[in-house]
Amino acid sequence: MVKLNELVHYTQQLMQVESFKDYCPNGLQVQGKAEIHKIVTGVTASMALLEAAKQADADLILVHHGYFWRNEDARVVGIKRNRLAFLLKNDLNLMAYHLPLDAHPEFGNNIQLARILGITLTGFTGESNIIAYGTLTEPTSLSDFAAKIEAALQRSPLVIGDPLQIVRKVAWCTGAAQGYMDTAIELGVDVFISGEISEQTTHQSVESGVSYISAGHHVTERYGVQALGEHLAKKFNLVCEFIDINNPV
Repeated sequence: MVKLNELVHYTQQLMQVESFKDYCPNGLQVQGKAEIHKIVTGVTASMALLEAAKQADADLILVHHGYFWRNEDARVVGIKRNRLAFLLKNDLNLMAYHLPLDAHPEFGNNIQLARILGITLTGFTGESNIIAYGTLTEPTSLSDFAAKIEAALQRSPLVIGDPLQIVRKVAWCTGAAQGYMDTAIELGVDVFISGEISEQTTHQSVESGVSYISAGHHVTERYGVQALGEHLAKKFNLVCEFIDINNPV
C-alpha cells in the first residue's frame, strides 16, 4: 500500500514532467481513493479500460492517453461525462503520462520498443528528445525487418520502400509521429518507424530514399506504460496488471 500523494509526487519527479511542453496535463488527472493497493495499466483511458480496471479491483489506472487535451471541447457532456462519472462513482484514480512517457530513457515507449525490436540506441533528438535513433545488431533487408516487427507486435505493418533494401540505421518514434519524417531524413537513416502514416509520408519516403514503416499507434505504445507500472509496483510493493484493450490503429 502507498498513499496516493506519495505515489504521484514520486512519479512526477521520475518522469521529469516539468521538462515537457505537452498538450495535456501529465500526472493525476482524476482523484479517487487516498490509498493505492493495485494499479491497472493500459494505453488509453477508454470506457472499456475503466470498466476492466474496476472488474480487476484496481485503485489507480495508469495510461499513456488520458483526458483534457488542448483545444478539445471543455464541456462535461457525452463520452467525457460518462467516463468521468464512472471514475468518480467508483473512486478510481486516473494518472496519465503522454510525452514524458514517450521520451523517458528507461521506461519510455521509444526505448521499450527498441528493446523489443533489437535496436541498439545511439541517441535521442528533436524537441524534448522525442525521436530515437540507432542501429540494428545485424543488418537485414527491409522485408525481413518488417517481418520481425510483425512477429514482435502481432500486427502487420504498412511498409513504404524497396523490400530488398539493407537496413542498418533506424530512427523511430511511437504513436502519431509521422510528422518527424523530415528529421529522420536529416539523420540519414535507412528507415523511420512510427505508429501512423499520413498521405504525404509516402511521397517523403519515395523521394528521399528513406523507407518508412507504420507499425501501429496502439501497438507501439503498449510497452512504456507497462514498464512504468511494473517499476512503481516494485518500488511501493503494489500489484500491477496490464490490460490491453485492442485497437487496430
